[in-house]
Amino acid sequence: METELSRRLGIEHAIFGFTPFPEVAAAITRAGGFGVLGAVRYTAPDDLARDLDRLHEHADGKPYGLDVVMPAKKVEGVTEADVEAMIPAEHRGFVAELLARYGVPELAEGEASGWRITGWMEEVARSQLDVAFDYPIKLLANALGSPPADVIERAHDHGVLVAALAGSARHARRHAEAGIDVVVAQGYEAGGHTGEIGSMVLVPEVVEAVAPLPVLAAGGIGSGEQVAAGLALGAQGVWLGSLWLTTEEADLHSEALTAKLLAAGSGDTVRSRALTGKPARQLRTEWTDAWDDPAGPGTLPMPLQGLLVAEAVSRIQKYEVGELLGTPVGQIVGRMTSERSVQAVVDDLTRGFERAVTRINRIAGRSAT
Repeated sequence: METELSRRLGIEHAIFGFTPFPEVAAAITRAGGFGVLGAVRYTAPDDLARDLDRLHEHADGKPYGLDVVMPAKKVEGVTEADVEAMIPAEHRGFVAELLARYGVPELAEGEASGWRITGWMEEVARSQLDVAFDYPIKLLANALGSPPADVIERAHDHGVLVAALAGSARHARRHAEAGIDVVVAQGYEAGGHTGEIGSMVLVPEVVEAVAPLPVLAAGGIGSGEQVAAGLALGAQGVWLGSLWLTTEEADLHSEALTAKLLAAGSGDTVRSRALTGKPARQLRTEWTDAWDDPAGPGTLPMPLQGLLVAEAVSRIQKYEVGELLGTPVGQIVGRMTSERSVQAVVDDLTRGFERAVTRINRIAGRSAT
């Protein structure tokens, strides 16, 4: 499963795996793919360095990357306290009422929220980069589009390729103009922040828009046959995230959440602003329904929403409150029906890819005669 991009990065399979877990990223890399560690949950540089140490130690000398969340424009001097002060009392009351309705216990005294997305902030994201460039990362991906120009230049000075996610051909062209090396075309089906165009339409549009830049197909890909479809549409690899959540190496810290993922069908997700303030595909729960209800106060823009719900999400996860318990995940969740090792997932992807190629070659051979 080689492409020009995979050969350039020195990987066996053109499978790029995004994950918040260093053990999963390392396992993807060991299996011949390219593990990408998500950095948005790290608020302290030492924590990111610790997990990059683990990733590097278990990657067996093979390449890996990092995914950050940075706005294209520099926004310096804004602190977390400044943002917290912007959150309306009405929204804080709505969260408190919702948690009380479902009997969600408080965190223990002195216990900090374990879910606090502040990686979007200039000071946090740049501190992550200060750590990242001390490691031999080969790819820096940005989930909010093109990072600031000085970040792209810094990455290139370190010999690191820069990737950016795009939900439309227009966004992709902007990335190309900014000097991005790889565009991830992420379709509507994907987990987390995603646009409104399906992968089957989006991928060839982006490939055409940014040629000859390499494109990775993302969204709705969970089998080798779907990998083959992405490459047939012109992509030079696939970007997979949701598929790794139920692997044995993943550390969700919740048997209840794993069980919900394994039981969910492809129709059990929703694209909601409930988690971060931007549309993000996730499991549909009573939590997402409450925020999407027109009778409620409505969600706040990013990053206010993420800070508003941080403690609530931590409490829901800690106490495994079933009705409210969810996570970002794509429509491919319907294929995630058992816990398997990362190696087993990659093996299944490569076998499915080979089956698809054999089938197409057979069809093409008959057509030629």
